[in-house]
Amino acid sequence: MSVSVLKPGLLSTLQDAGRPGHAAIGVGRAGAMDVPAWRLANALVGNHGDEAALECTLLGPTLRFERAVWIALTGAPIQAQVGDVALPPWTACHLPAGSVLQLGGMAIGCRSYLAVRGGFDVTPVLGSLSSDLHARLGHEAGRALQVGDVLPIGHAGAVREPDPTQSVHASPWGLDPQPWFDFASAPITLLHGSHWSQLDEASQQRLHDARFSIGQDSNRTASRLDGQTLQLRAPLELISEAALPGTMQLPPSGQPIVLMAEAPVTGGYPRIGQIAAVDLPRLAQRRPGDAVCFRHASLEDAIVRLAARERALGALLKHVAQRLQQDGCTNA
Repeated sequence: MSVSVLKPGLLSTLQDAGRPGHAAIGVGRAGAMDVPAWRLANALVGNHGDEAALECTLLGPTLRFERAVWIALTGAPIQAQVGDVALPPWTACHLPAGSVLQLGGMAIGCRSYLAVRGGFDVTPVLGSLSSDLHARLGHEAGRALQVGDVLPIGHAGAVREPDPTQSVHASPWGLDPQPWFDFASAPITLLHGSHWSQLDEASQQRLHDARFSIGQDSNRTASRLDGQTLQLRAPLELISEAALPGTMQLPPSGQPIVLMAEAPVTGGYPRIGQIAAVDLPRLAQRRPGDAVCFRHASLEDAIVRLAARERALGALLKHVAQRLQQDGCTNA
């Protein structure tokens, strides 16, 4: 079974949990930008949590499914239809064989996730199916989807099929996206970085009080912050040191950047802050032009908030698995 790419969308890539543990050989983690949305998309179709999904950026692809398939869309609300039938988000949907799924734009947010039951059956690289555009790792050397691509789909396992007379069938239940998708411009949690004290007082205050906007050249490697220029107390000469997703650096332009999923493993710019891991998915959903402001917090507070989110996410994943079991669906 496979899915064919009729239109690739703006930037559509296979993403899973990424490649942790390879920084020593210069390979970053990569993986899904909005991890909770990716995990919940897989859960809705009964996949194990580590299956790859399609991460669609701003404008989704058009895909043709060779056989009947269950899909789910999470993350940013995206226009989705098969023929003249609109598909609900955050809900498992059954598409009959030969269906053409058209994914359009996103009114808000930046990234949507398309999971298919059985996952995508492509060859892993360093234990992951994630496409790393920067390092050129993954399926087809880590590039984005192109017209004519064919992606095999894995074994779906036991599942209760809907009425075969229906062209498209949506599950009678779904998830409330509000706790998992940030529709408002709530502040992003920022911890002080190792070079925070090197910022002058005015720049420190700007990071506390000012609004920035996501730059037009932001991507999976970094989100660039426009609107406010920051300055150091004195020039710094630094050797490269470890970097990771969420690291806020200050290049010579004075416009801060935040490293994202495809962050390089080292960087030579001053590290003025670190986005709390709990808020990285929210930053990943800010599109170019969106406003962003920051709230400062301690490491202890960031750890407590991350633990609370993981508990809530774990409870929701368990609930979804129980509902699927009641519906006669086993794990793919």
